[in-house]
Parts: sequence; structure tokens; C-alpha cells
Amino acid sequence: MGLDVSKIVADTGLVPVVVIDDAADAVPAALALKEGGVPIMEITLRTEAGLDAIEAVAKEVPDVMLGAGTVMSLEKAKESVERGANYIVSPGFDMKIVSWCVENDMPIFPGCVTPTEITTAINMGLKVVKFFPANVYGGIKAIKALAGPFPDIKFLPTGGVDLSNLSDFVVPEVIAIGGGWLCARKDIKEKQFGRITQACADSVAVVRQCRGK
Repeated sequence: MGLDVSKIVADTGLVPVVVIDDAADAVPAALALKEGGVPIMEITLRTEAGLDAIEAVAKEVPDVMLGAGTVMSLEKAKESVERGANYIVSPGFDMKIVSWCVENDMPIFPGCVTPTEITTAINMGLKVVKFFPANVYGGIKAIKALAGPFPDIKFLPTGGVDLSNLSDFVVPEVIAIGGGWLCARKDIKEKQFGRITQACADSVAVVRQCRGK
């Protein structure tokens, strides 16, 4: 793989979780994210348009790093990669999906919120896990507590994070913060792509300020 996914995620510090209802909106949304300083897009498979949206962005906006989110089966993981996804995100830890991704050098960020799940991820050679839903499982306090016994793992929290509390999560234990506020489903549907660019720009400013850059 040509892209260093973890490095790009870490450098950007933000991962937009994007729900596409009409695949025709995927490319404008990707361009809006890039314009706002976030060249990353995690398109979820929560809708029928997800895979077509991934394919469209992969072809039309190749400089946006593209992830497939809410991947619930090995078949969907394989198809996402065939359509152009650069990495896979799953809400939970699925051994079949993780094993296939590891064997095929495909970055995978599985959902892990317990010490047992994190241990399993480490034993599979993973360095980054998704922490979802972050607001339900203790937020930044839980992440910092878990980082104690697991100093080599970085967390990608999503769920309950937005611009109002983003700064709380910009800490060394967190590789990046994910969420839908960066690319709101409502804004996509209403084709208000300027709002998406603004949300990204505002969030990038917060991350840079917190990182002292």
C-alpha cells in the first residue's frame, strides 16, 4: 500500500464519519472536506449508497484518504477494498475481518472498549483501535485510564464528540477524533457543502491550537 494511513490520520487529527444517501453527493462532500483541511473521509456502509460512494471518491478524488466505516462482515470489507477503500473501520472487533486485513496489509481500526478487546487487538499486531461510542464508554477519562496498561495503543474515539468538546480529546493517547459533525448528513442532503468546509476548518484550528502548532 502506498499510503501510510496511520501517519495521515495522526497528522490530520480528525476523521470525518460520513453517511451518504445518494452516491452523487460523495465527490462534492470529499472536495468540501479537503478544502476545509481534512483530506480524509470515512464513508459508512450504513446506507445502500455506501459502496458506490466509495468507488466514486476513489476515482474522482484520489488524494483524499478513503476509509470504509461500519464494516460488519468480511464480504463487505473485501468489497470496500475492491471499490477503492484505503482502510477499514468496524464498530466492534470481528476476528475474521481483522485477520483478513492483517494478512493483506490493509489498515483496520476495530472498535475496542474493554481491556480484553484491546489485548486481542495488540496480539493481532494492531497499534490503533476505534473507541466507540466514546460518550457512552467513559469518554476521555476512560481512554486515559486504558492507556495506562496499554501505552503502545492509540485510540480513535467517535461518538459524542463535536466542536464543543473536541479540545478535550486532543491528547497524546488519541491518534485522531472521528465524528459526523465534520460532514453532517443533513448538510450533505441539503448540498450545503460550504458548511462542511467550515466545520472542518474550525475543527482543524482547534486541533492545531491544542497541539501548539
